[in-house]
Amino acid sequence: MAFEDMDLDDNEFDLDSEDSSPPEESANRTFYIVAGIIGGVMLLSLICLALYALVYAPQQRKDQATQVAAINAQNTQLAQAAVETGLAAKFTATPTVTPIPPTETASPSPTLVIAQPTQVVVSPTIDRTATVSALLTEAAAGKLTPTPTASALPDTGFVEDVGIPAMVGLALVLVVVIFLARRLRTAS
Repeated sequence: MAFEDMDLDDNEFDLDSEDSSPPEESANRTFYIVAGIIGGVMLLSLICLALYALVYAPQQRKDQATQVAAINAQNTQLAQAAVETGLAAKFTATPTVTPIPPTETASPSPTLVIAQPTQVVVSPTIDRTATVSALLTEAAAGKLTPTPTASALPDTGFVEDVGIPAMVGLALVLVVVIFLARRLRTAS
């Protein structure tokens, strides 16, 4: 430690001396400025937090609820389509005898066709609907094999590659480096 370089005068600490003046108030002024800046930042952050909690978060929750409702409606449609597909697969057609009408001697007359514009309503299609419908149909029929689930944690990461004994050895080496650095610092 370098206490030898300090130049201490006994006159500075003499309380009975009348020529010593009190220190200037610049340190207090600096403190008040810094405290005001920190207080302003805190106030600004509280205002931003209140705006987030009162404006942005409720809108985000509302949008998320709307999205969940749309997904639930789509899932309901997919489930209904899967049930109808399963029922259609179980249906067996029975042959019926259809009477053939007697042939008439009159020749068929041409039919007049009047073209009228029609309005076609196109609903947006989602590509995954057909895939999910097919998967649900196969799952209902028992054709899909269940996917295996993970029974243990994956063997990834640094410890699995190096091993725990190497990690403990590395920690001991770092502790030795810390002690040597402190010894060298105090020696100089």
